[in-house]
Amino acid sequence: MASARSTLESTLNRAWLRRGLLACALWPLARLFGAVLALRRALYRRGWLASVRLPVPVIIVGNVFVGGTGKTPLTIWLVEALRRAGRVPGVISRGYGASAEMPRLVLPDATPQQVGDEPLLIARRAQCPVMVGRDRVAAAQALLSAHPELDCIVSDDGLQHYRLARDVEIVLFDGRGAGNGWLLPAGPLREPATRRRDFTVLNLAQGADLPAAMPADAYRMELTGAVAQRLCDPAQQLPLRKLSVLPGKIAAAAGIGSPARFFATLHQAGLVFDELPLPDHYDFAVNPFADIGADIILITEKDAVKCALVTELKHDPRLWVVPVTAHLDGALVQRILEKCRGHSTA
Repeated sequence: MASARSTLESTLNRAWLRRGLLACALWPLARLFGAVLALRRALYRRGWLASVRLPVPVIIVGNVFVGGTGKTPLTIWLVEALRRAGRVPGVISRGYGASAEMPRLVLPDATPQQVGDEPLLIARRAQCPVMVGRDRVAAAQALLSAHPELDCIVSDDGLQHYRLARDVEIVLFDGRGAGNGWLLPAGPLREPATRRRDFTVLNLAQGADLPAAMPADAYRMELTGAVAQRLCDPAQQLPLRKLSVLPGKIAAAAGIGSPARFFATLHQAGLVFDELPLPDHYDFAVNPFADIGADIILITEKDAVKCALVTELKHDPRLWVVPVTAHLDGALVQRILEKCRGHSTA
């Protein structure tokens, strides 16, 4: 099942990078999708659909390219940068795969099944209050009620949730840029790549060229990983570059929106390995490593929060977690703060 889903995702991703036969066949549906989007935006712009403004500034971290572009590490970076600037941020998120219908606070003992893998990772890495919920407005209101000390909210995704009024919009792209430039299902875009926003961030590998049609004033984000931590014993850590001299075979697996991005990080560290791309948000109900003849298997932090709850996996000595850290120009957070100053805090 996982292999079939991964194959389907790969087929669509390839089709969305060019205007080939499949994309052209789906183009009429994309036109219809675009008309619905335009109508919805107009209804909010004219006030026929109401947006809810919160008593604190709201910063949206989102993307128009379907799937993962690196929002979670960007959100973690932003929370930490805001805190260093003297703000007290909290995070709201959809919580993909979360079981709760109502807003739910991400507590230390929460599981990915309850709150989603990404919110759990954000709460652990950023050490800030995180609330998950399908209704972003309700989630934000619940977060402020539970933590009245917060003076700003970062929304992990939610760019298309216009009911939540926002003060700052950050749109994130990666090396794929806008793909073929078409809306779903003919292309990868949930909204036009030219939609208004306050800031554009490009998640690019070191030295990578600027993708086509991206604004010249975009901020570059680079994800780097320096060490690997053993899943069954996080105290055991090794620099990534040292793994290449160890005897045995290495494999790498990633259940994220763009597994190639994780693999590129490992290649930059000089590692040679077999690649195992998994579907985004893979739940590990079936062990994908059972038949892999590798001595070391490198996995992402997002996958690790789920593997740690599976007995067969959390005791597998072959599994090593590679945390990644986002690096951006600090001027971005200063510009965000400037835009937020026009919003009085609670």
